Amino acid sequence: MIRIGTRNSALALWQAQQVKNQLQALGVSAELIPVESEGDQNLRDPLYKMGIQGIFTKTLDAALLDQRIDIAVHSLKDVPTVLAEGIEIKAVLARGACADVLVYPPEHNTPPKKIIGTGSLRRKAQWLRKYPDYTVENLRGNVQKRLEKLAQSEWTGAIFAQAGIERLELSDLHYNKLDWMIPAPAQGAIGIASLSSNSAVLPFLDRLNSSETALCTEIERSFLNTLEGGCTAPIGAIAKIKGSKLFFQGGLFSLDGSQAKQIEEVVSLQDAKGLGIQSAKKILDQGGASLMDEIKSQLSK
Repeated sequence: MIRIGTRNSALALWQAQQVKNQLQALGVSAELIPVESEGDQNLRDPLYKMGIQGIFTKTLDAALLDQRIDIAVHSLKDVPTVLAEGIEIKAVLARGACADVLVYPPEHNTPPKKIIGTGSLRRKAQWLRKYPDYTVENLRGNVQKRLEKLAQSEWTGAIFAQAGIERLELSDLHYNKLDWMIPAPAQGAIGIASLSSNSAVLPFLDRLNSSETALCTEIERSFLNTLEGGCTAPIGAIAKIKGSKLFFQGGLFSLDGSQAKQIEEVVSLQDAKGLGIQSAKKILDQGGASLMDEIKSQLSK
């Protein structure tokens, strides 16, 4: 019996259920153990004010270390690039949609105001870079709570991950894909963490792992880690494999979107290892280091 730890939101439970289904298809018994995270409990404060590193993963980390669960299922974009000692990401499922989407509220009698809802500094910065005449309001909570707040608002819309909308089968929503917005590193990917010492689960997790998605997300997360952004600075990264080539796009943005350091690279798959680190170093050398210092100074106020 493999005990699967998960946050208890509808989306997190859906993702954990996919892992359970795949394990059972291998003939393995499994059960879900929901755990509420600190990030799910506090919906008032912006994430960057909450000491974001691991805000959605700490309670599951503790459950792993206490051996109350055998594996933890995460939205990989929420997992810090430096894990708690003794814990490793052991598998990454084949990636779903990775784009951001603008979800519109139900039609109102009055025209919407030029306001967008999001709790993400990355989404906020990129939106303001393209639409500087808009205001961005903090929007926190699971998908359902955010949709409820959007429905009660006079906003133009709110930004969500396409993967979450599709996984919850919210087909009645009206939304547009934001193809121009660089997604969060590892967005759309489901990661499975376990204790480094837990060799019993490895044979099964190896069979769930998508080597292609694991490579792409490792490049994206190493880009984030090298820029020292944690989960707070406005940083986007996406890697995609097409044939024998890997395409990478990354960006670092000022909080108001007025400044941007972006990079695009195309390399052969055999040269892909280390691409995230190399790309981040190029950005740092081209003014990204001073921009990061500026961002950190503003966030510390």
